[in-house]
Amino acid sequence: MGGDVVGSVTETVKCLVWDLDQTLWQGILLENDEPQVPEEIRDVIVALDERGILQSIASRNDHDQAWEWLVKLDLAEYFVAPQIGWGRKSDSVRRIADELGFAERTIAFVDDQPVERAEVARFLPQVRCYPAESAGSLPSLPEFTPAVVTEDSRNRRKMYQAGTRRETARAEHTGADDDFLRSLDLRMRISRATPGELSRVEELTRRTSQMNATGVHYSDARLRALLTDPDHEVLVTTLTDRFGSHGAVGVMLLAKHPTMWHLKLLATSCRVVAFGAGAVLLNWLSDQAAMAGTHLVADFRRTDRNRMMEIAYRFAGFAGDACGCVDVITDDPGADGVQRLHLVPERQPAPTTMTVLAPDLAGGRDD
Repeated sequence: MGGDVVGSVTETVKCLVWDLDQTLWQGILLENDEPQVPEEIRDVIVALDERGILQSIASRNDHDQAWEWLVKLDLAEYFVAPQIGWGRKSDSVRRIADELGFAERTIAFVDDQPVERAEVARFLPQVRCYPAESAGSLPSLPEFTPAVVTEDSRNRRKMYQAGTRRETARAEHTGADDDFLRSLDLRMRISRATPGELSRVEELTRRTSQMNATGVHYSDARLRALLTDPDHEVLVTTLTDRFGSHGAVGVMLLAKHPTMWHLKLLATSCRVVAFGAGAVLLNWLSDQAAMAGTHLVADFRRTDRNRMMEIAYRFAGFAGDACGCVDVITDDPGADGVQRLHLVPERQPAPTTMTVLAPDLAGGRDD
């Protein structure tokens, strides 16, 4: 690959953008060739998909004709946000990054033409560019090898495609927003994390920044120790609707003391903010604490990105000391400067826009 690769290779690629002619397939559509996909390339597409690396297309071709061939070749389902038309490749790659919400440094581009790779590298210097002849070896490269592949990773493409259908339905809905949410048949499941789910939980504490109450990252080892601690609850939240699964969307770390429950961490995925997932979780926890007759305390540390989480806590009724004399939590690694917010919990009504399936923390039995 030599000098063709542009940008840092220390970060895992989140999306690989393919050219079509003489790259993904052999043949040139404009010359009336019948495209053929080498088995090696098909294996690469499947392997990256199973690792949770999304794939897209930036190709100069007639859209309908190219997409028809992708369908015939049983490959269309693997590609999200495809850009097939007659514009510059750099513009296509930029649109893909914007639509997916990915930083350009997490995008890779493969093309058989040096001039096309050079054009992308000029206008998008953080995008990593690879020649077509190296496509077969991409899965062996460290930047295409995530450290951990979770269940959510393996389903990432399907979750994105479900999200696209969901957004289309939202755009077509003409009624109140709550009516649309009820039409989704949302089902939230809160459960005690199992050892097999720890990678998903750890990933949430690492990847979530806007909706992370403290910004503290809990390692797999730290989470594993908490799992076996009888005074702690490690709770993972998943969400599904009529379009499919949202995957793991929330994690709560709760220390249960005789007269106080201490919510050390709440982190939720940004992709479910519009569904009110954070508020539902806080109301459920408040309801559980009220049934247990215990005070509820939550950690919060302001970062440059988590203002929305602070609003969620305040809206749920949590408050710090009015004079600013808040306690500082020092019992967790990396938790310097964390405020202790207080709530006298009250029983809460069930949410009207989703069904919640959850354990009974107050009584110790699962629903």
